[in-house]
Amino acid sequence: MKNFALIGAAGYVAPRHMKAIKDTGNNLVAAFDPSDSVGIIDSYFPEADFFTEFERFDRHLEKLKRKGVHIDYISICSPNYLHDAHIRFGLRLGASVICEKPIVLNPWNLDALVEMEAEYPGNVYNILQLRLHERVIALKDQIENGPADEVYDVNLQYYTSRGKWYHHSWKGDLAKSGGIATNIGIHFFDMLVWIFGDLKSMEVYEHTQHQARGLLELERARVNWTLSVDYSNIPEKIRAAGGRTYRSIKIGETEFEFSGGFDELHTRSYQDVIDGGGFRIEEARKAIELVHAVRNGAMG
Repeated sequence: MKNFALIGAAGYVAPRHMKAIKDTGNNLVAAFDPSDSVGIIDSYFPEADFFTEFERFDRHLEKLKRKGVHIDYISICSPNYLHDAHIRFGLRLGASVICEKPIVLNPWNLDALVEMEAEYPGNVYNILQLRLHERVIALKDQIENGPADEVYDVNLQYYTSRGKWYHHSWKGDLAKSGGIATNIGIHFFDMLVWIFGDLKSMEVYEHTQHQARGLLELERARVNWTLSVDYSNIPEKIRAAGGRTYRSIKIGETEFEFSGGFDELHTRSYQDVIDGGGFRIEEARKAIELVHAVRNGAMG
């Protein structure tokens, strides 16, 4: 049984990490979040110590360390702009780190983490769960086994509606979240580069608080993409059924459907890390460089 500590326990994605720790047979020792809205912990680890002040959390983990209680992993679900600082904290503690997307906001932050990782015993892992989705793996195999010279026309639409709170939170702050392409698009951009190859060129048509659109020229695909948090973009038939999310990837005239199969991907990601796999820092670089370019080449 491995010991975990969690940073960002009140965040949207934190329950998936708690479930993954539980489902892989491990233990959450302590958690931190400035917000105390963390009752979800009771569903998984009611005995975990909890702190709303980072200094007390730090002191507690150091005390455990002196008592011989080793923290094997720090799980990071904090706001995007804090990820690299919290990764450094985990490494200094002597733990390995499992960090939510995006691992950092800027490509040069990766360079600093690679250097620091080499100085400490722990490793840094990034959650890139779409690479573990069975349908995505099958698509990658299909492309790799298809005609080597074919360049595919791909259309990506991902609409996941958010209420007014979104733009008042850190997620609506470009400097803290990286904007819509980084915050909600990073997994899809990573998936596209993983399947269709490196970025050759790009155009950004729109990049606002609510929506981003553009064109990617990859080695094996031309990708027209649209991301939105605006409810009005959700197709009417989905809204009529009470849905608030729409994702579609078309390759040529064929729709690649993978709306299901997401529930266990964090657990699968954790098991992969514990079994000696996992996605390390360099695995994230191409997608981080891409979304950084989208953000800084943006119009609007």
